[in-house]
Amino acid sequence: MSTPSGPTARLRVGVIGAGRAGVALGAALARAGHLPVAVAAVSDASRERAEAVLPGVPIREALDVVAEADLVLLAVPDDVLPGLVAGLAAAGAFHPGQVLLHTSARYGIGVLEPAATHDVLPVAIHPAVALTGELGDGERLAAALFAVTTLKSLRPLGEALVMEMGGEPVWVEEEDRPAYAAALGAVRDGLEGVLGAASRVLADCGIPHPARALAPLVLTALEDALRTGSVARDPGVYAAPVVDRPSDGPEPLEDDQ
Repeated sequence: MSTPSGPTARLRVGVIGAGRAGVALGAALARAGHLPVAVAAVSDASRERAEAVLPGVPIREALDVVAEADLVLLAVPDDVLPGLVAGLAAAGAFHPGQVLLHTSARYGIGVLEPAATHDVLPVAIHPAVALTGELGDGERLAAALFAVTTLKSLRPLGEALVMEMGGEPVWVEEEDRPAYAAALGAVRDGLEGVLGAASRVLADCGIPHPARALAPLVLTALEDALRTGSVARDPGVYAAPVVDRPSDGPEPLEDDQ
């Protein structure tokens, strides 16, 4: 197996987890010139998603995906990730020099520790954007910030991969990943809760399409808040009452179900 010689080396990519993040990032790496060689997809929905977004890429078992790849992309839910890494490591699946990349918001590279004895290159990235698992996700990724956590010596590699996918890398320390995940989760959960409640009230008022009524208000209010509101002026004052720094974060913004 070839070993990447630098951030721009062309890599054979194996994707484990054909959820929204897995296929979107796999496709983004393909657009950057890397070669997806295999994808692990379990459910019928994930198989259909892989076939639609990564056409022609063979669907394989996880062990076979790892065996064929220079870069292994782990895009699975948070509660699956630790056991998956441990199981693959125990099976001797990893190879020295492989880039082992996961997409969880909550975890840094500590969750990849079971693979360390195989001399892999551990990288944690997370795009701060909601993905659909469809072909149009490339545009969403191009506008997104990606949290990057890795060894200091591998920071150029992690950041280069993000930039190749069209994103903007931002460094997040290992110990800050739970708080990072909590902040994104607060936005997601708070927005969904407020919109759900407002939609029910508008429906009770006889408005036939509450989402259509709310969309312009939400979009313009969000734009104003980010541009001129308290978020722009003093994010510390705005966020402190809403988001604590937990020892263990909630589900990430993109849980890849």
